[in-house]
Amino acid sequence: MKRMIPVLLAALLCLTGCGAEGKTTYRRITQEEAKRMMARDDGHIIVDVRRRDEYDAGHIPGAILIPNESIGTVPPEQLRDREQLILIYCRSGRRSKEAAQKLADMGYTNIYEFGGILDWTGEITTDEPETGKGEEGMILRIGEMEVPVTWEDNPSVEALKELLPLTIQMSMYGGFEQVGPVGQEIVRNDERTQTEPGDIVLYSGDQIVIFYGNNAWAYTRLGHIGLSREEMTELLAHGDVSITISAGTEE
Repeated sequence: MKRMIPVLLAALLCLTGCGAEGKTTYRRITQEEAKRMMARDDGHIIVDVRRRDEYDAGHIPGAILIPNESIGTVPPEQLRDREQLILIYCRSGRRSKEAAQKLADMGYTNIYEFGGILDWTGEITTDEPETGKGEEGMILRIGEMEVPVTWEDNPSVEALKELLPLTIQMSMYGGFEQVGPVGQEIVRNDERTQTEPGDIVLYSGDQIVIFYGNNAWAYTRLGHIGLSREEMTELLAHGDVSITISAGTEE
């Protein structure tokens, strides 16, 4: 019996969180527990880590949109307090676990993951997403496909709007990106950036880069496409493409 005690203790520790020993972890809870936590006035935040189109189709009231694909190694600007109580969900539970672990790895200490909206029995709303960014103003098409973009709110994006409409012939480069000329130099504020699939950046002031892989360099962020790594790879990894950026409002 004495030999069983350490085993039982280890099992209990595994149930309280996810991750290796000494590593910041997150907690997995049931959806009923999540509902009770949402009912409390404790400053919590609900994070939906699906794509933009999935969020628009229906999300938990009060949830903000931070797509899993947009979470890298830099803390999201919507989550400035690393000790805030964060409730995370996605469609089925896979992306929410990935996002929760990435946030935990960045030092967030109060993360609760409760699976997917497919199993949610509470209220669902179709309000517009609360991304904290400027979603309106430009539409991006890759080839003939319109893609969901969350545009940054910065001088470079404003300068890009002045050049619309733009059609840019892109070229594959490095096995992780496509790059094309804007046609003239626009204002930039380059910073060392770790990019993720879906990121749109300005390089050297006069080139647009869209990523389907990862890279680290000095860029100015322009926006992020709310598609998965697999979807971005399918769009961009099979030959040069043409993109069109036009004025308008994303539906």
